[in-house]
Amino acid sequence: MRGGGGRACRNYLARWSLCVYPQACLAVAGAWITAQRSGPAHTEVDVTAEAAAGPAVDITGLPSWTLTEGQLGDLELLLMGAFAPLTGFLGPADVAGVTGQGTLADGTPWPVPVVLDVPEGAVPASATKLTLNDPEGTPLAILDITGRSPVQPQERYGQLGRHARLDSAAPAMVRLSGPVTGFREPEHGPFRGLRRTPAQVRTELGEAPVLAFATRRPLNSRQIGQLRHFAGQLKARLLLLPLVSGPAEVVIRPEALVRAVSAAAKHLPPGTLLVPVPLAPRDTTAAREIAIRAVVAAAYGATHLLVDERDADRAGRPAHDDVRVETPIPVMPGSEWAYDRAAEVWRPLALIEPGTEQSDLAAGELEDLLDRGEDVPAWFAPPGVTAELRRARPPRRQRGVVVFFTGLSGSGKSTIARALRDALAERGDRTVSLLDGDLVRQLLSAGLTFSRADRDLNIARIGYVATEVARHGGIAICAPIAPYEAARAQVRRMVSEVGDFLLIHVATPVAVCEARDRKGLYAKARAGLIEHFTGISDPYEEPRNADLTIDTSVMSRQEAVEAVLGLLTSGGWLRSAAV
Repeated sequence: MRGGGGRACRNYLARWSLCVYPQACLAVAGAWITAQRSGPAHTEVDVTAEAAAGPAVDITGLPSWTLTEGQLGDLELLLMGAFAPLTGFLGPADVAGVTGQGTLADGTPWPVPVVLDVPEGAVPASATKLTLNDPEGTPLAILDITGRSPVQPQERYGQLGRHARLDSAAPAMVRLSGPVTGFREPEHGPFRGLRRTPAQVRTELGEAPVLAFATRRPLNSRQIGQLRHFAGQLKARLLLLPLVSGPAEVVIRPEALVRAVSAAAKHLPPGTLLVPVPLAPRDTTAAREIAIRAVVAAAYGATHLLVDERDADRAGRPAHDDVRVETPIPVMPGSEWAYDRAAEVWRPLALIEPGTEQSDLAAGELEDLLDRGEDVPAWFAPPGVTAELRRARPPRRQRGVVVFFTGLSGSGKSTIARALRDALAERGDRTVSLLDGDLVRQLLSAGLTFSRADRDLNIARIGYVATEVARHGGIAICAPIAPYEAARAQVRRMVSEVGDFLLIHVATPVAVCEARDRKGLYAKARAGLIEHFTGISDPYEEPRNADLTIDTSVMSRQEAVEAVLGLLTSGGWLRSAAV
């Protein structure tokens, strides 16, 4: 969906080109600047989803949907006008145009689908309106449902935020489209004082050129040098846009990203503006990722966008597809820079005497240094940024970790988990909590059945408690059966936002488990007295991504515990016993 006032926007879109010469970029942007700031007097209502001062619509009796983190970010950007000219979630025709031609159905350039996919049956087929809630259940907006279409698995463009619930059976999904009307602003967490609307930011920036940098990764000294260099050539103010929907790179948590970017901003020219933006990550090409960042930056008043190709190309995404995407403002590459050891400054590689250059850290090298607790090179980042990196990503020996055992009943999970708990308690260098399957069902998950839904809920509850243990630097040992890959993956995602997750598959054969059956459960299951019994009448989805696999039919309890302790020690979560 797009607003009527957005049609003229296409006139100001330039073909995506990585401009090498800032002066040329400034000339290309001139027409766009004039139209954006001095052209027809468009109001915010012309280009945004309408946001009323209060709930103008009676939502009593309306069906509702609790948004995932990514969907929540999309809704906020729609309501603020950062996705102008869109006024709602796209339907099939627009999505087909975006994926096939890089334009909406009417020809307006647009780089990525902005869609609302929900499980089939979550919203009644007869519904014409839908209340959109935040994860706390607070209504934020109304979707006028103008379209409803089935979603093929390969077409699922939604974001997998920390509140999304997945199903390995890939449940049928339906795509809802239509305009959205907001009646309450989202409640932000940390740094809510920095959250501002595009209109507010444009007003503060005024008429001067603006160079934006949008990132999910903390800034380093190379990027700081590039921003100072190109801002000087453009005579532009700087606009830093940390992208805070979804996990941040290196520092994981979005608030840690904001702190790190804020520390870097102290080394940038006065007047540099920092505004967190809830742009969610997407499974798309680097070119489309850059383009949607340019769209959002332009909405906030930027006339140019500086990109770090290594930032946009991370996570193994392809550089581009067969579609040439457009951006509303010129996109400038950071070009090839290196650290000049002689001058002790970052500069273009061409200006450094051969043999005196120091290349940047390789991909993953910074994370490895922080995980091991080793020094970050002084040339890589200012001390204030390094301090924020260390605070957000302490060494593994100080970081929370969840050791998650999974396996059939009788496989030896609980036995190994208890022995591991005892071994860690004897060491005394880490706090440890045990969340065993039977104990959890008596307390945390009392009343749940063994249905698929209740099994998933049981694992989600275990994962929630384990995440809180990891958040505070402890070791949580979990030993449920956890037969479904989707539930295990959800726990991994939850934990990974605050600490580390190790999956241990106790792969003892079912025949051995049944022979050990002290409680007679397998016999009752085979007699039909117990329904949904894993390994007999319910499936067990073997992990394909286990960090360690143990078979207790061929190893003793002590050998199994030593294998887990070896994993924890080699990975850095425990100090070597010799230390």
